Amino acid sequence: MSLNLDRTQRLVINTEHMDWQHSPSPGVWRKKLEREEQESGLTTSIVRYDAHASFSQHHHPGGEEILVLDGVFEDEHGQYPAGSYFRNPPGTKHSPASQQGCQLFVKLNQFQSGDDIPVNINTRTQPWLPGRVPGLTVMLLHSFATEHTALVRWQPGTYFLEHVHPGGEEILVLDGVFEDEYGQYPKGTWIRSPHFSKHTPFSEQGCTLFVKTGYMR
Repeated sequence: MSLNLDRTQRLVINTEHMDWQHSPSPGVWRKKLEREEQESGLTTSIVRYDAHASFSQHHHPGGEEILVLDGVFEDEHGQYPAGSYFRNPPGTKHSPASQQGCQLFVKLNQFQSGDDIPVNINTRTQPWLPGRVPGLTVMLLHSFATEHTALVRWQPGTYFLEHVHPGGEEILVLDGVFEDEYGQYPKGTWIRSPHFSKHTPFSEQGCTLFVKTGYMR
């Protein structure tokens, strides 16, 4: 199985319009965005755990990156409420579950060589820093080599200059409506733009984004 792996192409998916698909574990559901193999390889997904659902213990040979979108995710290492961002480096394993139920944004097997430091951030308690233009604030989550990950908050009526993304850009719209010259992107939209893509983004309504740049060289 191969799904959306041509990273030279711009891709826009409104995940709110996608149907949930079964996973191998009862009560765990997925919306597949990128996928190399049926149950292995490079993967990007929205994942839902029903209340009291669990997944059997498994390894992550290429690492696991998760943003908890709502509810409470958990494993034998702790609990991760909505807003938690964490990275389990290559070679780690866990037994995930959710007593309350939750939704996650999940990326598997996409760590760069040498990126092996665990990360666990509660974004609800972290400070926002001024961005490059008025109305823009940023919360840095992770940086390694050319890869940078952050939350970006746009106040209503914020405009940014045209700019280029060496190594590409990936966005998940967490709330509000993000915009550029190519269209409007409401909550739940996933955007993947290729190496050296460029655009002039703005938000009339305001929005919050999960953003990754620089890793698709």
